[in-house]
Amino acid sequence: MKIICIGRNYAAHIDELDNARPDEPLIFIKPDTSIAQSNLPFFIPEFSNEVHYEVEVLVKINRIGKHIQSKFAHKYYSEIGLGIDFTARDLQQKLKVNGLPWEKAKAFDGSAIVGKWFDKSVFGDLTSISFSLHKNGFAMQESNTRLMLWSIDEIIAHVSQYFTLKIGDILFTGTPAGVGPVSKNDSLEGFLDGHKAFSVTVK
Repeated sequence: MKIICIGRNYAAHIDELDNARPDEPLIFIKPDTSIAQSNLPFFIPEFSNEVHYEVEVLVKINRIGKHIQSKFAHKYYSEIGLGIDFTARDLQQKLKVNGLPWEKAKAFDGSAIVGKWFDKSVFGDLTSISFSLHKNGFAMQESNTRLMLWSIDEIIAHVSQYFTLKIGDILFTGTPAGVGPVSKNDSLEGFLDGHKAFSVTVK
């Protein structure tokens, strides 16, 4: 099982970090060891002083696929979820300045929160799913999948040109604006079209 993540898929998030807008989906991968264990806190790693939350809509692949056309991509998943791509922002910036890969900042142990899975039929139009992340009871990120630069089906089509998608693979589809740092004892909750998808404390 692999975790394939899409960066810079919401224009407002690109702007808030002053990044260049890509011409195609930006892809990076997290290992399975990045998935945090359910019902356990997220522990801020010792190597970072600035870990940011990034809430993202998730898709779980349910069949093997390669070179998938966008019009057939909907057949390759039946569940939608919500999660967090934790990012060691200080380390990421240092790596970017030196032209180095991001993995140490993005793919460290426990850096991926994978919340509850929902049958995609619950949401109707998958191109217009609202979602949000609350920190200590306050909404920090609120957005909708209609604001994606590349839709879920377009992401699947693009990714499958490079990587064979296998049953159980998880796609992180990008984060909207509003990312920010976490501190010890913070409480994070994610909501997908009003459904509570996850709750995690920070230690």
